Amino acid sequence: MATLIESRSIDWVPDEERHGRLWHQGPLWFLGNFQYFSIPIGFIGPSMGLSLGWTALAGGLGIALGTIFMAFHASQGPALGLPQMIQSRAQFGYRGVVLPLFATLFTYLAFNVADQVLLGEGLNSAFGWDKNLVAVGAAVGAAALAIFGHDGVHRIFRILLYVSLPLMVVVTIGVLTGHAGGGPSTTTYGFSGVAFMAQLSAAAAYNITYAPYVSDYSRYLPAGTRPRDVIASVFFGAAGAAIWLIVLGGWLAIRLGATDGLAGLQTAGNNVLSHLGDAVALLSALALAATMGMNAYGGMLTVLTGIDSFRALRPTRAARVLTIVALTVLWFVIGKAVTGNGVNTVLTSLTLMLYLLVPWTATNLVDFFVVRRGHYKIGDLFRPDGVYGAWGWRGLTAYGIGFLAEVPFMVLADAFTGPGARALGGVDVAWIVGLAVTSVVYYALSRSLHETGDDPATTPDPDRSGAGLR
Repeated sequence: MATLIESRSIDWVPDEERHGRLWHQGPLWFLGNFQYFSIPIGFIGPSMGLSLGWTALAGGLGIALGTIFMAFHASQGPALGLPQMIQSRAQFGYRGVVLPLFATLFTYLAFNVADQVLLGEGLNSAFGWDKNLVAVGAAVGAAALAIFGHDGVHRIFRILLYVSLPLMVVVTIGVLTGHAGGGPSTTTYGFSGVAFMAQLSAAAAYNITYAPYVSDYSRYLPAGTRPRDVIASVFFGAAGAAIWLIVLGGWLAIRLGATDGLAGLQTAGNNVLSHLGDAVALLSALALAATMGMNAYGGMLTVLTGIDSFRALRPTRAARVLTIVALTVLWFVIGKAVTGNGVNTVLTSLTLMLYLLVPWTATNLVDFFVVRRGHYKIGDLFRPDGVYGAWGWRGLTAYGIGFLAEVPFMVLADAFTGPGARALGGVDVAWIVGLAVTSVVYYALSRSLHETGDDPATTPDPDRSGAGLR
C-alpha cells in the first residue's frame, strides 16, 4: 500500500522521476470543472436578472480570462519540477512566502467548505440523502485521494471523465432539442452591468483559483516539454468544461426554474431518458468530491511549505498524511457550521478567493515570464540565506499595494461595497485593478535586481544539484 502513496510533496522532482504525460493534462482539468460546482456559477447571472445570452457571454469571457492565468502557471511545472508555492519563494522570500500561502490555504479551505455545502444540499434535493452522511463520505473520499497523491488524482479523474462525458453529451443534446423540458420563464431577464460583471468575475475567479496548484500536477512532466503545449492542453481542458456547464446552469435556472444545480441536472436528464438524470447527477457529485481531494492535496503542500519556511521539514509520507487528515477535519467542521443557500456560498467564496489571489498571480507571472524568464537557482529556493532571501520585499510590497488598490472597488454581497464600486454603480472591477497595479509595481521594483547581484538577465539555468537539501 505504501508504494502506491506518492513519496514526494514539497521537494523537487528529479528528471528521472518525470513520468507525467502531456495528454493527461487536458482530461485532468476538463474533469476538474466538469462537475457540480460549475453549474451554480451559471445561476449567478440569472439570480440578478441577467438573461441566458448575457450569462453565457459573461461566463465565457470570465472563464477565458481566468484560464489564461491558470494555463501560464501550468507551464512552470515541467520547467522547474517544483510545487507552485515553493517557486513563489523567489518573489516573496523563503519566509515571506507565508503571505501568499495564507491566501492559497484560504482558497483550498473555502473551496472544500463550499463543495461540502453544495454536495449536501444537492444530493439531499436530488436523492433525499442525509446531508451529514454526504459530508462525511465526501471528506473521507477526498482525504483518501489526496493521500494517494499525484498519480491517483490523475487516474481517478480520467476514469470519471470517460464515464460521465457521454452521458452529459446526451443531456445537452436533449436540452438543445427540447427533450429536457423547461419553458419560457415568467421572470423578465435582460442586461445589467452589475450582474454581467458579477457573472464575469465569478467565472474568472473559478479558474484563477486553480493557479496556486495547477503546476503541482504538471511538475512530473519531462523538463523538455514545450510550454505552449502545456498551456494549450490546460487551457482548452479547463475552459471547455467550465463554459459548457456554466451555460447549462444558466439554462437550468431560467428555462427549468431550478434552484439547485444537481436537482436541476437530474430533472433535465430524466426528462430526456429515464434515470439518465440520476446517473449524471451522481457522477457530477462524485467528480466534485474528487476535486475536493485535489484541493486537499494542494492544501497539504501549502501547509508543509509554510512550516518548512520557519523550521526545516523532512517531506515524508507521514507528514503528508497527517497534514491531509488535519485539513479534512478543519474544512468538515467549518462546513457544518456554514448556513445559507448554495448560490450565495459559491459567489461569496469565489469573490474572496479572487481578491486574495490576484496580487499573487500577477507577481508570480511577471517574475517568471518577464523578470527572470524562467531562470531560477532551485537550490536557493530551499535556503533562507540563498539569493532570494528570507523576506522578498519586492513581492511583498507589490502584493500589499495591489491588494490595497482592490479595496475601494470590492463588492462583497451585502457586506461591503467600496466607494469606487459605488461610483461605478456597483460593478466589481477590483480584481482587474489588482492585476494591473500589482504587475506594474512588481515590474518597477524588480528593475533594481540588476543592482543587487540577482540579475534576471544573467541568472544561470536552474542549479538542480542542491535542490531539496538544507
